[in-house]
Amino acid sequence: MGPKTFRNWRICSLSKAPDDRVRIAVTGIGVASGLGYGKAAFLQGLFEARGVFSELTRHGREPAGGEPPFVGVELDEPPNVLPARLARTATLSSRVAMAVLQEAWQDAGLDQVDPERIGLVVGSSNPMSREQALAAQRYADKLEFVPPRHGHMFLSSDIAGLCTSVLPIRGFSQSVDAASASGSVAVIQAMDAVRSGRVDVCIALGALQDLSGYDLHAMRSLGVMGGADHAARPGEACRPMDLAHYGFIYGEASAALVLMRKDLSMSHNSYGDLIGAGHIADGSRGPEPNSEGQVRAALNALAQAGLTAKQIDFVNGHATGTPQGDFEECRTYHSLELHHARINATKSIVGHGMSAAGALELAAVLLQIKEGRLHPTRNLENPIDESFDWVKAEPVSHEIRHALKFSFGFGGINTALVIAAP
Repeated sequence: MGPKTFRNWRICSLSKAPDDRVRIAVTGIGVASGLGYGKAAFLQGLFEARGVFSELTRHGREPAGGEPPFVGVELDEPPNVLPARLARTATLSSRVAMAVLQEAWQDAGLDQVDPERIGLVVGSSNPMSREQALAAQRYADKLEFVPPRHGHMFLSSDIAGLCTSVLPIRGFSQSVDAASASGSVAVIQAMDAVRSGRVDVCIALGALQDLSGYDLHAMRSLGVMGGADHAARPGEACRPMDLAHYGFIYGEASAALVLMRKDLSMSHNSYGDLIGAGHIADGSRGPEPNSEGQVRAALNALAQAGLTAKQIDFVNGHATGTPQGDFEECRTYHSLELHHARINATKSIVGHGMSAAGALELAAVLLQIKEGRLHPTRNLENPIDESFDWVKAEPVSHEIRHALKFSFGFGGINTALVIAAP
């Protein structure tokens, strides 16, 4: 029996449940970080462990009187890939998203794919907080002059709307918010969309989280953000898994990954296959990390992949540089018996991309698999646990068959991804 019709609309049955046996290949990558725009600059900067940290100077991130400046990473203006009529009203997060999406789109050759078989999932968490704070100040006593377009620009869905208005993505689009795991959850949602047959291709995009001065002050007061004592030495501030760690360092970033059914990807370049995903809640509301939840996420991902932890060659940690977070993550590594695997931390080089972190760091994992080399962990001089095989000051050659990527978010969100070499 064919699909029912109602007037001129075709009503099709709901998508099937995701089929874990459907293998997902990543065929396109686009990145923006403090190392520059594009995969080449990203990869080169990672292997060099290039120093990109400095005082934050973007308008709206000024410290309160007498407070030390904030330290982190801010991007250059993105390549202009938007029509002038859209560029005039696009936020920083949207402009950067469009730049990385364009790179990933071209990398995967998506012009040859039916637009109705392409989906987009944007991982974002308050993507224009800084611009909203500035607008609140600017229009506080003249609300009648608030630009009408602000009525939709402040929504997380505006990024997806802008992207689908420029590129032919007609399968579906959505936004997901999972704090610092947003990029990873976007990848998991995209995997499910492809596995269910809803689309053949789905792009996962981790959007730039444009933190305001209010956000930065609150994070510092919460005790999770470092850098207050490193204004004169910003390159030493970000120290994941090192005994001298004392908080994460913010880094503007964004990344897009094109996910495609493996059987359709044979004519496309492939960076690696996504073969397992875990996404669980641990019952926390705030920033408290939870090793039990992290282990559950990893075991779910490994079970889906049909692997054990012993078969993991490489771990790319969430590794933010907060003392409690790093400690709990090491507990997770112990529970999973990952002492044999090489481990590094991408945040040590580019900072914490917040909602973009999971997507950006997955891109780093895939590029390292392709290169057969692992990037250093910057400032890892005295690891908090010497029982693990850390990649420290220099890049190392390493054949990677299976990698494990962790991403966690405030609110008890724990994710893990298992990646296989293509």
